[in-house]
Amino acid sequence: MKRLHPAWVVAAVAFLALVGAAGFRAAPSVLMLPLEQEFGWSITELSFAVTVNLLLYGLMAPFAAALMARFGMRAVTSSALVLVAAGAGLSTLATAPWMLVLTWGVLIGLGTGSMALVFAATVADQWFVRRRGLVVGILTAGSATGQLAFLPFIAILVENAGWRQASLLVAVGALIVVPLVLLFLRNRPADLGLTPFGAPGDFVAPPRPRGNVVRLTLSTLARASRVRTFWALVAGFAICGATTNGLVGTHFIPSAHDHGMPQTTAAGLLAVVGIFDIVGTIASGWLTDRVNPRILLAVYYAGRGLGLAVLPFLLSEAVHPPIVVFIVIYGLDWVATVPPTVALCREIFGPDGPIVFGWVFASHQIGAAIAATVAGVVRDTTGEYTLAWFGAAGLCVVAAVVSIAISTKPRSLVPSDS
Repeated sequence: MKRLHPAWVVAAVAFLALVGAAGFRAAPSVLMLPLEQEFGWSITELSFAVTVNLLLYGLMAPFAAALMARFGMRAVTSSALVLVAAGAGLSTLATAPWMLVLTWGVLIGLGTGSMALVFAATVADQWFVRRRGLVVGILTAGSATGQLAFLPFIAILVENAGWRQASLLVAVGALIVVPLVLLFLRNRPADLGLTPFGAPGDFVAPPRPRGNVVRLTLSTLARASRVRTFWALVAGFAICGATTNGLVGTHFIPSAHDHGMPQTTAAGLLAVVGIFDIVGTIASGWLTDRVNPRILLAVYYAGRGLGLAVLPFLLSEAVHPPIVVFIVIYGLDWVATVPPTVALCREIFGPDGPIVFGWVFASHQIGAAIAATVAGVVRDTTGEYTLAWFGAAGLCVVAAVVSIAISTKPRSLVPSDS
C-alpha cells in the first residue's frame, strides 16, 4: 500500500487551525445587536471595532508570510491562535467601545491576520508542487467551515445565555487547536528529509530567507508595486473583501433583522453560505489547476455582482425560495476567488508569490474594512442598507473587467543589485 505523503497531514492540521481561528470571523454579525441593546452603542461604533480587526487581519498577512518563511509555520500559527483566544476571552470584560477596539480589533486582528489565507498559500507553496490549486481551495474552505461550526452555536448562546458566553466559545475553539499544531504541523518537507508532494526528481528547495523580516516584506512590496499586474490583483481583491467580509459577513444579519427576520434565522442562512462556500472553494481550487485563473475571477465577480443587485428585493421576515437561491449561489462564490488569485501570484511572481499574495490579501481586508464602516454609516444615516448593496454590485462589475485584463507574464522580483 502506498504511504500517505506527510504533506497531506500538514494540510489537514492547517485546515483545523484555520477552522479554530475562524470563530471570530462569524461572531461580530451575531454580537452587534446584543451589544447595541445592552450598552446603547451605535452600529457605527461597533462597526469601527470590526474595521480595525479587518485592517489588521489584512495588513498582518504579508508580514506573516515572511515570518512563516523565516521562522516556520508552527511557531507563527500557534502564537496566532493564542492571540485569538486572548482577544475573544478578554472581550467579555468590555464596558466601553474602545475595549472592543482593543480586543476585537487589535488582539484578534493580529492573531487572525498572522494566519489568514497566506497560511493556506504558504502550506501549498512549501509542501506541494502538484495539486496546489486544490490544496489552496481546501484550506480556504477551512474558514468557511469555522463559520459553519461556530455561527449556529454562537447565535444560540447569544439568545439563551448571552454574548459573553458566545465569546468564550470562540476562545476555547482557538485554544483546542494549539496542541495539534505543536505536535503535527511541520514547517518544510526538508525537516523530514522529504521533497514536496509531486516534486520532480531534480527538485531543489529554495533557500530559507535570512535577515530582517520587516525589510524583506517591505522590499517585496516595493518591487511588486512596479508591476502593473500587481495593482490589478490588488484592485480586484479589495472589491472581493468589500463584498464578502466587510458587507455581507458583517451586515447581512442586521440587514435581515431590519426586514423582520429573526436573528437566529439570519445567522442560520449565513451558516448555509459557509456550507456552500466549502463546495465552491474546493471546486474553484480544482478548476484553478485546469482553467485560466483570469477567466474564473471574471465569472466569479460578475455572478457576485448580480446577486448583490437583487438582494434588497429578496429580504423579508420569512425564508422563501428566492433568498435560499441567493444564499446558495453567494455561498458557492464567497471565497472562490482565492485559489485563482493565489495561482496568479505564484505564476507571475514565482517564489515571492506567498508574500506578494500577502499584500494582495491586505488589500482584500482594506476593502472589507472600508465596506464595514461605510455600510454602518449608510444604515445609521438612511435607516436601511439598500444603497450599500447596490454600490457593492457596481464594484463587482469593475472587478470582473479588471480581472479579465490581467497580464500573466512572469515577472522576477529579484533586486537589481543582486
